[in-house]
Amino acid sequence: MNFDSLAYLVFLPVVYLVYRALALRGQNLVLLAASLLFYGCWDPRFMLLIIASAAMDFCAGLLIERGRITKQEAARLAAFVAASALPCTLLDWQQIRTGRIVFDATNAWALGLLALGLAVGGLACLWLRTFSVECRPRACLVVSLAGNLCLLAFFKYANFLIDSAGELITVLGGNPAGWHLDIVLPVGISFYTFQTMSYTIDVYRGKLAACDRIVPFALFVTYFPQLVAGPIERATHLLPLLANARQLSWRQSVEGLYLIVFGLFKKVAIANGVAPAVNSVYSGTGTAAAVDVVAATVLFAVQIFCDFSGYSDIARGSSKLFGVELMRNFRVPYMARSPSEFWQRWHISLSSWLRDYLYIPLGGNRGGAVATYRNLLLTMLLGGLWHGAAWNFVLWGAFHGTILCVHRFVAVPQAPLAGGLLRRTVTTVAFFGITCYGWLLFRAESFSQIVEFTSAVLTGAGGLSHQISRPTLAAVLGLPLLVVVEVVDYRVGMSAAHHRATPMQRGLFLAATAFILLMGASNASQQFIYFQF
Repeated sequence: MNFDSLAYLVFLPVVYLVYRALALRGQNLVLLAASLLFYGCWDPRFMLLIIASAAMDFCAGLLIERGRITKQEAARLAAFVAASALPCTLLDWQQIRTGRIVFDATNAWALGLLALGLAVGGLACLWLRTFSVECRPRACLVVSLAGNLCLLAFFKYANFLIDSAGELITVLGGNPAGWHLDIVLPVGISFYTFQTMSYTIDVYRGKLAACDRIVPFALFVTYFPQLVAGPIERATHLLPLLANARQLSWRQSVEGLYLIVFGLFKKVAIANGVAPAVNSVYSGTGTAAAVDVVAATVLFAVQIFCDFSGYSDIARGSSKLFGVELMRNFRVPYMARSPSEFWQRWHISLSSWLRDYLYIPLGGNRGGAVATYRNLLLTMLLGGLWHGAAWNFVLWGAFHGTILCVHRFVAVPQAPLAGGLLRRTVTTVAFFGITCYGWLLFRAESFSQIVEFTSAVLTGAGGLSHQISRPTLAAVLGLPLLVVVEVVDYRVGMSAAHHRATPMQRGLFLAATAFILLMGASNASQQFIYFQF
């Protein structure tokens, strides 16, 4: 169920109306059921993975903190697993649509895996209880992290490793035919895996008390506004908001609706509007001229920002309707003047996660210059690989790791707005160009395309001749409005600008946004880019 689909525009108000009619306990049950339904719409089988992850980390948190799980907690966990997992093993949405519900071999396999998972989980809990009090927390943490990472590695990276090995074997004269596995990548697995991992790590570090109620915890893992593409929330922030009573205000609801509309404007009018132009070059079959590569790459920078930040805006807006404030994931990233500032503004939830749970544990900048550069490169390489199982993502991570190291080596520390306007402008534009080359690595469909496009840009191939398709009219009209919003947000902040604006100014802005959004409804629908991660 996509955020920009008619189904979601029906789903959200229905959930909201039922939610408003209930007390806290009922609200959480409604949100949990809605979240599982939302996720199951892609494929009910995916629900088994997220349920397994939630159950595993719920147990791990309790075992880390106090070394045991009470009978009452175990019974509630079993009830949650049965109530949420059994429907997705017995039913298939395609069967429901056709009105023919048949119990077949697939259902039997799903039920068998569910039973096996419960048995293995129970035995693992019993085994972990045999550890000494001193060793048990670390053992529980290791088991939890290993379980999450193994699921992520299998579904996301198994075919990448198999295909890479197959290419090497082919070069050596072997025949790896038939090695490829038909593994379907579960939507959002990278996001919810990192989110649940942060919970067990924080419990182990003593930053958070283990949650002993399965409904709030399962809702923390599956919360539908940010489930599929973030932001990656920390349990220290989101779990208390879901476990305790929430206050809903008119202002909060209005802000939520505004974010939803503006997020749809970014996605539908702009991101979908420039996508054909980007695809005409990156998915084209002819030889691309330098001007095509530059134009398509700049437009892809626009596309991926509007696509991803648009999703985050809709997620934050939807969550505001339920009285839950999600973190802001983007803060005008293309105004950054250095790589470190860029990662403080782009995909903030992931960059801060990598900093707190990878870069700092590796040693951060505490071990001297060489160790710091090593830690930066390793963190960004793994950050690139997190985005997808392909070598271009590894190159993209290595590229950003390298410019972070170079900037750290040569840069003179300065205040964010130091220097004159001309200097700030030149620095911003120059770093935007560097960022765009990173997007070329990110978007390229093969290593040979990276070489071809890089060569075209460096040599100026093709002169001023171009074949790139034109963005749609909605995108052309929407981009200036987006630039104005970004500049205002950078200078004074959108909240301050909103309060300073007159009612007429706010009305004109919303009217322009809604008008361009309606124009963009005719754009060809495009899947959210970060759904593949």
